[in-house]
This record gives sequence, structure tokens and C-alpha cells, in this order.
Amino acid sequence: MELRQLEYFVAVCEELHFTRAAERLGITQPTLSIQIRTMEDELGMQLFDRIGKRITPTEAGYILLKQARSILLKLQDAYDEINGLRQYDGGNLVVGLMAAELDYRLTPILIDFHHQFPKVHLKIHSAIEVADMVINNLVDVGITLMETSDPRLTTIPLYAEEFVLVVSERHELAGRKSVTLETIGNQPLIAYPKGFKARELIETHCRDHGLNLNIIVETSTASSLYGFVRSNVGACLQPHSLSHSLNDPTLRLIKIEDFPPLRQIAIMHRNDKFLGYAAQQFIQLVQEQLKKD
Repeated sequence: MELRQLEYFVAVCEELHFTRAAERLGITQPTLSIQIRTMEDELGMQLFDRIGKRITPTEAGYILLKQARSILLKLQDAYDEINGLRQYDGGNLVVGLMAAELDYRLTPILIDFHHQFPKVHLKIHSAIEVADMVINNLVDVGITLMETSDPRLTTIPLYAEEFVLVVSERHELAGRKSVTLETIGNQPLIAYPKGFKARELIETHCRDHGLNLNIIVETSTASSLYGFVRSNVGACLQPHSLSHSLNDPTLRLIKIEDFPPLRQIAIMHRNDKFLGYAAQQFIQLVQEQLKKD
């Protein structure tokens, strides 16, 4: 079995469609089908169940997929490590970030990295499940909430910060310097939808303190969330640094005096994956820049 065939097989598993996989690989669909059939003949087992136009890996297919990804990853690690001997500042770096961090905190660091290493092709993904993207080798490095203890990950804490209550200058609490967590329970709130890490963190924290939140609007972007607050539709709970970075005179940031929710942000990578020169330099830059904040 050839490495090229393993690449073809993985592409079909990820696309679950022969035509799309062929387009992604830059080959014809009949050529791809022949290669998969050749693999099945060599193994003596069917790798895909074909139901009409739908395909799904068989049990044998899932076993091969796991091993194929491992083989291809090790091969890529070898290429990366050999290239790393040259100590050059080129290559590729794929970074996964939470969308709000990308919009309001980390973009300046990414720009600084590009200026220092202009030959590195930088690809940035914003996502909710950043840790899963790192684990599945979809990104080289991820920056997200430090909540996982997956043994496959090396996790480096970056910073911790409290959530604050953010209100409009016209809000009834706008003149307050601080509030209790119980006070927040009586306020109409704007929040991210269920499934978002910040939403889960806040709800779990408040529930642990016997508080149910009154969420009246759910929106999936930070800019929209702040927009509702700015219009005095409701208040929101957001990390202090993100809210402070807006420098918006129409918003008020109010400290939670008794039991503020707290989040820990970390940078992570797979501990069994070779960390190239670009990734090493990026991690070092992120740590240096965030220590200045």
C-alpha cells in the first residue's frame, strides 16, 4: 500500500464523497475510485459502505483511518523536523483561536508575528472547539480556555481574568462601581448561545452559586453582543480585558464584588507532534506579549 493511497483514503473519509475528495486531491473521480478499490482488494475487506450516493467507513475503514492519520502525521513530522535543521523563518503555521480573542486581543500579536516572520504563511481559524482542532491536527497551535486535561496536549497557561458586568451608559446600574452576583440574576442579559465556552462557564459558575440567569437575547458574535448592550436592550457578562479594549465611552464596566466568574486562557499543542520553528517562535511571542498586559 502506497502513501499516496493513504492520502486518497483519508480525503474520502473526511469528505464522505468521492467527487468532492477527487476535486480536493486534484485527480479524477474514476482514478480515485480505482485506487480505493485497489486498497480494498489488497486488504481483502471493504473500506466503505455505499448507500446510494452516501458513503461511510466500515469498521475496517475506521481502523485504517486511525492508522493512516498517524502514519501521515509522522511523515509530516519528519519533513518538518528536517526542515527545522535549516533554522529558516519560512514555512506554515495554522493557529486556532476563539473568535472574541481574535477580534479584540490577539490580532495585534498575530500582526506582530507576521512582521517578524514575513515568510511564514499564517493561517488563522476562529472556532468554538479549539482544543478539538488541536487534537485532530487541524491546527498546529490553539489558544482557548484551559479546561481540558487531555493527555495528548501540552497546555501552557497564559493569563487569568475576571468577568465583569457590561452595561450601557443609560442602564440603571451605570453609576455603580460594583455589584453582587445576586444583583446580576435580576437583570435581563445578552449572552452567547448554548454550546459556547463562555456561556457554559458563566452558567456553571452562577448555578454553583444558586443563581439562574435571565437571558433574553442570544447572539453568536462579540460585536453583536456589545451592540445589544450599547442599545440598552440588556447587560452582558464579558471578560474585563476584552470589554476594556473596546475603549467605548457608551459602555460601563462594573466589577462583581463577591463571586466573579473567572476564566483561564492557555496556548496548547499536541505533545506527540513535532513543533516547528514557526510554531515555537509564535508560542514564545504570545507568552512575551501577554505578560506585558
